[in-house]
Amino acid sequence: MNSTTITEQGGVVGRIHSLESFGTVDGPGIRFVTFLQGCPMRCQFCHNPDTWDPHAPVPYEWTPEQLLEETLRYRSFIRSGGVTCTGGEPLLQAQFVARYFQLCHRKGLHTALDTSGIIFNERAREALSETDLVLLDVKTIDDDLHPRLTGCSRDNNQKFLDYLQQTGHPTWIRHVVTPGINDDEAHLQAMATYLARYSVVERVELLPYHTMGTIKYEKLGLPYPLHETPALSRDAIEYARDIFRQKLTCKVQ
Repeated sequence: MNSTTITEQGGVVGRIHSLESFGTVDGPGIRFVTFLQGCPMRCQFCHNPDTWDPHAPVPYEWTPEQLLEETLRYRSFIRSGGVTCTGGEPLLQAQFVARYFQLCHRKGLHTALDTSGIIFNERAREALSETDLVLLDVKTIDDDLHPRLTGCSRDNNQKFLDYLQQTGHPTWIRHVVTPGINDDEAHLQAMATYLARYSVVERVELLPYHTMGTIKYEKLGLPYPLHETPALSRDAIEYARDIFRQKLTCKVQ
């Protein structure tokens, strides 16, 4: 499973959905964020369905060297932050990510990877070897709910987090809390207990479900799976955070 383009010269070309030059929510500090095209998951709460199709038209088809050149235009702003690759699912283009992160390290830039952990193979591990911080999305730990919620088994997500623990990779967990799906006390308690096993987890970000992505589904002519689900209330997300803070010693936000 790989959507990276290989040139005749043996190099790699990344298919890039969009760029953000002053990102503040995808890792520490101000970051240059690259959104890579393509994702094998179909999460019901996804607000970026335009990143799913790995073959969709994109504004940038660049080599890692070309992306680095663009990145360095903002070096004075991101020198205390770094770079982040996200998606879509960036590990669909793991070769590209690995090479780009390698080049960034040569320039002294911190690297972060925002991933669902759905892809766990040798190329993914190669990309992780050049990754300073992993932002890992954990959708649910319910084996029955996960396929219904995302269209995929959670096996690789489990293996991915176990591997991060084994290698000692600093990890931030991201978990979307959705009304009527995973916002009940039993689910939250189970998730917090599960994450407490992993000493590499430095932070947990609980993200309240919102409906801002519905317009993208309309533009793409796609049905929105959670059209009857309201956005999570402020009280509900604070309730979830309180449960996690009782179980975890890391930062919860």
